[in-house]
Amino acid sequence: MPEALRIGVNALYLIPGGVGGTEIYLRNLMAALALVDRANHYFVFTNRETGADLAPGAPNFHVVPQHVRASVRPARLLWEQTLLPWQARRQRLDVLFNPGFTSPFLAPCPQVTVFHDLQHKRHPEYFRWFDLPFWQFFLYWSAKHSKYIVAVSEATRDDLQKFYGLPGASLRVVQHGVEEAFFEVGRRRQESELRPYILCVSTLHPHKNLDRLVRAFRQVHQRWPEFRLVIAGMHGFQTSAIEKTIIECGMGAHVHITGWIPREELLDLYHRAFAFVYPSTFEGFGMPVLEALASAIPSAVSNIEPIRSVAGPAALQFDPFSEEAIAEALRQVVEDKQLRARLVRAGPQQASRFSWKTAAEQTLRILELAARG
Repeated sequence: MPEALRIGVNALYLIPGGVGGTEIYLRNLMAALALVDRANHYFVFTNRETGADLAPGAPNFHVVPQHVRASVRPARLLWEQTLLPWQARRQRLDVLFNPGFTSPFLAPCPQVTVFHDLQHKRHPEYFRWFDLPFWQFFLYWSAKHSKYIVAVSEATRDDLQKFYGLPGASLRVVQHGVEEAFFEVGRRRQESELRPYILCVSTLHPHKNLDRLVRAFRQVHQRWPEFRLVIAGMHGFQTSAIEKTIIECGMGAHVHITGWIPREELLDLYHRAFAFVYPSTFEGFGMPVLEALASAIPSAVSNIEPIRSVAGPAALQFDPFSEEAIAEALRQVVEDKQLRARLVRAGPQQASRFSWKTAAEQTLRILELAARG
């Protein structure tokens, strides 16, 4: 039997409630790793914002606190490049897992780094001028220094090959899973409990296309004045612009932006939503789409990759660059009873193809290959 590995987990990037889907990814992946792997030892390097609860309570998971704040990005990156390699050597790591894009260049062991997307290459215009050089420099060298790169979708893998010229042998696709809690929401949903609102779970960033969504919703609201649009997610770079669009459209009383909310509140929003919409023009994966499908909500989503493949036939798909197409899709998921019934049945079936257990097993095989290969 092979000797147990010592696996480091670089969680220095994590700001609870402040990094969106990458936090959900890490928490769920580690919980699943704790279930599928009792043999190897995990050393989770946390920052000053993150509590010890980030790591599962399993005896083979160990928290190694670091005295740096992720919210101070230059300090975090400096710590990652200087003190984290020293910590890796001190813990005698066999492999270092970097789930948040960046990695130390001088690590004393092989590394596996996760790329959730390449937005900084596909859409550099969405980045602040002083942030973009950090993304360009550190992600490029992380891609070049890591033994294996995990892409969360085929689309992201294709971007890694296109922009960084990485060999296919160094790339592995491991798709996200979806939490059982959302399937439970789907099993509990009753037509009589639904409320007249369309839910969009999204960070308020430019590529999420929320300004066009608000304008499209105005058309639906004219026909169904009792309906609201609820946008749940972190405030982002486009928050002010979206709020301005809401006012200009006269939708101030009918569009509600929640900001970041605890997971239980989010589950309740899924439970009562009449429909779900996801109009993004760019994604690395599109986790909220899976959540909505598992929750058995009639959903309308962008027909871009990887959302198109994630949703499959279980959601109505539309052109996210067309306001009229979004409005028509919203009208259909609200009005068409036969369509709604079909999507309610198909959603959980499609979502069941994605599992955090499978993601953990695939990730573990990559970590073992990096350490022992």
